[in-house]
Amino acid sequence: MSTERYPLTLLPHTTKLFRDYLALGESAAHVADQSATVGGRDGSPLRAWYGAAPLGSAWIQPPAAHANAAALADALERQGVAFGAGPATHANIAKLRDGARAVVTGQQVGLFGGPLLTLLKAATAVARATQATAETGVEHVPIFWLATEDHDIEEVDQVALLSATAVETLRTGAARSPGIAMPVGDIAMQGTIGGLLDQASELLHHAPICELLRACYAPRTGDAPTFASGFARLMTQLFASHGLIVMDAAGREFHALGASTLRFAIERAGELEAALLARSAELEAAGYHAQVLVKPGASLLFLVSEVEGNPGMKNRQALQRLADGSWRSGAGSAAKSHTTAELLAVLDEAPERLSPNALLRPVFQDTVLPTTAYIGGPAEVAYFAQSAALYQRVLGRITPVLPRLSATLIEPPIGAAMAQHEVALPDAMRSADDLAQLLAARAMPVEAKRRLAAASDVLDEALAAAQSYLGGLDEGLGRSAEVSASKMRYQMGRLRRMAATYELQREASLRKHAEAITLHLFPNAHPQERVLAGVWFLAAWQSAHGGSPGPAMDGGLIARLVEEAASQSAGHHAIRL
Repeated sequence: MSTERYPLTLLPHTTKLFRDYLALGESAAHVADQSATVGGRDGSPLRAWYGAAPLGSAWIQPPAAHANAAALADALERQGVAFGAGPATHANIAKLRDGARAVVTGQQVGLFGGPLLTLLKAATAVARATQATAETGVEHVPIFWLATEDHDIEEVDQVALLSATAVETLRTGAARSPGIAMPVGDIAMQGTIGGLLDQASELLHHAPICELLRACYAPRTGDAPTFASGFARLMTQLFASHGLIVMDAAGREFHALGASTLRFAIERAGELEAALLARSAELEAAGYHAQVLVKPGASLLFLVSEVEGNPGMKNRQALQRLADGSWRSGAGSAAKSHTTAELLAVLDEAPERLSPNALLRPVFQDTVLPTTAYIGGPAEVAYFAQSAALYQRVLGRITPVLPRLSATLIEPPIGAAMAQHEVALPDAMRSADDLAQLLAARAMPVEAKRRLAAASDVLDEALAAAQSYLGGLDEGLGRSAEVSASKMRYQMGRLRRMAATYELQREASLRKHAEAITLHLFPNAHPQERVLAGVWFLAAWQSAHGGSPGPAMDGGLIARLVEEAASQSAGHHAIRL
């Protein structure tokens, strides 16, 4: 087992904002004093937006008292019992009761745990909590915040596993009601779940992890599992020995703890809107992008209401603030008007009916929790540049956001194929056709490579001399020579590709290996961590190394990911299983 590290720019579509954020962390990782200052010492606005450099230990702030520690611990204890939490998790909840701080992360409640990045986030939260405890002597615990209030069912109702030749996406087909945006955490998996577990077990080759999946997604006391309950049980069990606290904050208890932020968003909506519009302008002026489009009149809140005639079904509708100071939810004939006083009454009577949007959610979260830092991926890091404007006004501080572990996991058979053909991870970040051509070019006989290289060198030298001479005679003649030379070089390259294609046809195994490598490492032309399910790699680890189905998988893949996250590398890890 080994790990190679590459710049994160290896991954496609890495934004300028995220690249500069990571560079800020790398430059400050070993500097003792990197406290946030407006504009930052280097003149960059990023330090002011993010609170502290994302690597090293500058993000570890002095602990602050949390007024609602007992009520928070009580609510988490009840959920811990429902999620099957073990002794380490209950011990961490007790630490929160006694004043511990938290390192927080979160994710949508994807089917069967969602993509690999879910495990990478949780592992990073565990590693950073351990680091903060060791460096300050103040207890820090890892918390995983379930995004159960989101209403994008398409995003969570899928899990991607692999067959021998393709990505297989499983779905429950959970019912979607037109015009109803039901929070995903409440959606029950009806009779389809048994069949899906059977399909998943086949694709996972009946590895021990399948037993844990069945236990977590089995009906309880006659009730069908929901996306939230199954996900929560699975994550709680996988990270049991690390004491990960999994929380669903959608209920009344947690919303009551965060009510001050929801009240601020109602009473001072205009001020927050102006701050966000100004931050968007700052981002764009600095050459960055605003992750969330902020429009005048848009609010930071959703209103959750019961659907008439469907007891138990909820509808989550965005609240819009109108020019006259009133509010509106819904659209068209279903639109409803609300006064500020009415919304404040809802907050007092049923705080769970008011839900924060993506930009307010971190502030709401850190009103509920004693957060030292948040662990996020590239999109969440971009959110935080905007959310910082809200943090300053609502809480008077900024919670640092730290990058999650970024990784590609290489299974032993794939690693063997890569070694056979001398393929590194950057080589695999391409289409199967392109990789097959590369493998074929490498497999060509040495004499053929030498002759083609020699011909190419002679051609380049002759063309360069001709271009120089003709360009000296006449500028137009020089341009024509440049065009002709380009065509000749293209034909030389075409000859190389034809020779590689011949080798590819002669060695059928080359294409087969190229297809397998790209399928596992760059599925559907996307980074593996964003597509393939975490449970796929838990099964692969168990197949390669043995292991029980859980609950904690001590010494297995989870422990390996926590170890990798502890390295604090800002790059991308290629981890061989």
